[in-house]
Order: sequence, then C-alpha cells, then structure tokens
Amino acid sequence: MRIKVLGCSGGVGPGLRTTSLLVDDEFLIDAGTGVGDLTLTQQRRIRGVFLTHCHLDHVCGLAFMADNLFDLIDRPIDVHATAQTLGLIREHIFNWKIWPDFSVLPNENHPLLRWCEIGVGETLALDDARDLTVFPVLHTVPAVGCAIAGRRGTFAFTGDTYADDHMWNALNALPRLDKLMIEIAFPDEQAALGHTSKHFTPSLLGSELKKLRHRPRLYLTHHKPGCEGMIERQCRTALRGWDYTHLKRGDVIAFD
Repeated sequence: MRIKVLGCSGGVGPGLRTTSLLVDDEFLIDAGTGVGDLTLTQQRRIRGVFLTHCHLDHVCGLAFMADNLFDLIDRPIDVHATAQTLGLIREHIFNWKIWPDFSVLPNENHPLLRWCEIGVGETLALDDARDLTVFPVLHTVPAVGCAIAGRRGTFAFTGDTYADDHMWNALNALPRLDKLMIEIAFPDEQAALGHTSKHFTPSLLGSELKKLRHRPRLYLTHHKPGCEGMIERQCRTALRGWDYTHLKRGDVIAFD
C-alpha cells in the first residue's frame, strides 16, 4: 500500500494544498485542492473517492476533477461518504447553481459520479487485499475517519477532528494500527479557536494520545498556514516519546 500526500495543509498558498491522499494511484481519500496537481492521465485512473466530511478544503477538487473527466471516461467514479456528507455536498455544491450535478450527467443511467453511502462501522473492500473501515470523529459538521487494513499493516486517517472518546475507542478496537495520520491545526495559543472549530492543538493531542492503546507512527497534518513553525516547536514537548512526522505535500506513506 502506497499513500501519496497530494495536499495536507489547513489552507492554500505557494506550495500548499488542502487535504487529499492518493492510495495506490486509483483511490482518493478526500479531494481538496491537492487533486489539482494530478495530470489528466492520473485523474482518469481514479475509480473511487472517500470523503471524511463536506468542508470545502476536503471536497472542492472533486468538482473540478468531475468537470475535467466529463468526456474522458465511460464509467462512474464511486464517491463514498456518510449520508449526511453526501446530502450536504449535493445540496450545496452539485446543485446546478454552484456546480453541475454530475450524478445525472451525461445522464441518470450513465452518471460520471455515483453517490455511495457508507456508515460508521461499515467496511468497504477496496480490492481483495485492502479494506476501508469508517470510524467516528468529532468536528463542526458530521465527520468520520477511516482505517485501511492491508496485508502489511493498517493505516488510519482521522480527517478533521477534536478530542472525543468515540474516536479513540474505535482506534483501540482495531487489531493493529501501524500508521496514524491525525491533525493539528492550531498552536496552543489558539486553543480557544481550536475548541470552537473542533481542531487539535499540540498540547491537547499530546494529552489525548494517552487514551490510545496502540503505538503507531504519527503523521501530523492540517497545520494552518503561518502556524507551521510554532506547531512544530510545541510538538517537540507535547509529543515527546512519540515517533512522528510533519507531513508535506508530495510525501509518501508506504508499507514495504
């Protein structure tokens, strides 16, 4: 299993792209602005997308990718998300006002996008060797994370999240957890903003990780532009003893 980080920033700017992960060149986890760095040939290989939640920085790339591929592929792209997330993006984005509804284009019998509901605790078979399982997280809108179990290990991605025992209980229930991608959006000085917007700070994550029975390598994501240096300095104390990496666009998370 090879996961390429197309985007992992909490905002946009030179060299910064928002959240999107490419799994083995054919499946996307979230579809933020990072999707824009894929060539048309690479976009044509995408067969499925899993969305953690409906926020624009995690879904806007889906709209542009659909537009790009409209007359280039003759099969649907399956978009997997909870009923709440699918309902929100259909109501507010793919609504013929903000963007065309590609679930009925070219026509209802042969759509470009096919909405596929998946609920918390449910599992999606990506192929005969990898399964994706949905787990709950806490954010300002209905949101979930996912765990992908393969032959060589398990990778989990929380998406945007905050302190919540339901998430830790779900992660603890996994038979194994080798790599965990989890967010830290704000430095400790902005803890109040983190609480309101339901995003982690270094100290809060360090405290919450005590609830995790696994000891995965951590991949830290979603730092807000301009806060990266402060977050990195604070993590040296807050995450002391953990093996972690601050993700950057273009990084690869691989199971060899």
